[in-house]
Amino acid sequence: MQVLSEPDVAAHFDRILAREVPGMRGLQAWDALLRSHATLLRQLENDLESKTGLALADFDVLAQLAIAGGSLRMTELADRALISRSGMTRRVTRLVHEGLVRRAHADADARGVVVQLTNSGLKRLTVAAPVHIRGVSDLFLAKLDDQELAVLATALAKVTIDCTFG
Repeated sequence: MQVLSEPDVAAHFDRILAREVPGMRGLQAWDALLRSHATLLRQLENDLESKTGLALADFDVLAQLAIAGGSLRMTELADRALISRSGMTRRVTRLVHEGLVRRAHADADARGVVVQLTNSGLKRLTVAAPVHIRGVSDLFLAKLDDQELAVLATALAKVTIDCTFG
């Protein structure tokens, strides 16, 4: 089996990029978005877990429930927390075992499942939320001025809307 040299592989990949994205417009921004997202999430996850013992994805589930007033249908919770339905089922099963949430049947539809935040879950969220939001503030918000934050919010909202309804 023949292995190409590094310059050959790099040149080949560059030709693909140039063909698909003329002038490579915006790819530097895309790369920066991916790298900053991964870096921020990794740091936020590490900080939250080391300081509170709560995984970032678990925090998000608890926060989404709190934002919604304490309960959500399983499908809506999965959509809000950006987790697949099967992944949410496994996560909720673990959180139920820890006593942080409970499952109940939806009133209108006995087949539907509602996930509810328990008092223990709210207490855990109350401890974790300040740690998380300080991390968001220190690692992200403090690095950008108000105008940069507004432009970024508008641009990312547009991408999200276009991808969702596009």
